[in-house]
Amino acid sequence: MAGLDKNADFSGKTKSATTSSFFNRSLTIHGRTVVDSSPKSHNLNPSLNRTTSITKFYTPVESMGSSLKGKVKNLCRLFESSKPVKPASAETPQKQKSGKSLLPELRISPFSSLNNSVIRLPGTEDRIVVYFTSLRGIRRTYEDCYAVRMIFRGFRVWIDERDVSMDIAYRKELQIAMGEKSVSLPQVFIMGKYVGGADVIKSLFEIGELAKILKEFPMRQPGFVCHCCGDIRFVPCSNCSGSKKLFDEDEDRLKRCPDCNENGLIRCPHCSS
Repeated sequence: MAGLDKNADFSGKTKSATTSSFFNRSLTIHGRTVVDSSPKSHNLNPSLNRTTSITKFYTPVESMGSSLKGKVKNLCRLFESSKPVKPASAETPQKQKSGKSLLPELRISPFSSLNNSVIRLPGTEDRIVVYFTSLRGIRRTYEDCYAVRMIFRGFRVWIDERDVSMDIAYRKELQIAMGEKSVSLPQVFIMGKYVGGADVIKSLFEIGELAKILKEFPMRQPGFVCHCCGDIRFVPCSNCSGSKKLFDEDEDRLKRCPDCNENGLIRCPHCSS
């Protein structure tokens, strides 16, 4: 019996030892942590070290921003170095001996040079004449002509509108007055003196100089529209009914109507006189 008890004690001790060593997770984990904390862990492959890989690929935003700013500054320096340096004398306005500065002409009122205009349009000293086109073939030209006409109509003054696309005589008249064959549209004459094109009229309107000049002209009623032509300024010829042809009974043949233009139109007798 004693031998059996010894065997039982021995077997029990061995079982308890084996089971305790098998189920004791803290020992195994502690053992692994001790091994991992050894100096050999520093010699691991860097690809397996997650902290280094994260810091490598996910850099802080501030460092990226500083690097971009540095590149942008370098590019700006390259372009700034290529620009010519202006002399210091050009930046400051020159002065005459009398002490007055030579300001650019653009700062002076554009209408001040109207009295010194060399280009004149005889027979129009009492009116505003606008040469324009109603054709929309060139969009920029049509928009400029429309804008100038609307500016003058906003002041409710009567305008002598001369559409060069409706009457070729107006084109020739403008070419003779300007002394050039190729003339851009629109062109404006006030009191028989040449003012300029769309850019000049817009600038005069913005600074308020145009309103001062147009005070001398009578104003029309609001919403006034010619009942004869509908503000088109042209009506069909009453002599040939717009056909541009007349029958000559003496010569027994057709002749060209002397009253109308190439389109069979005449100026409106009510609003274009």
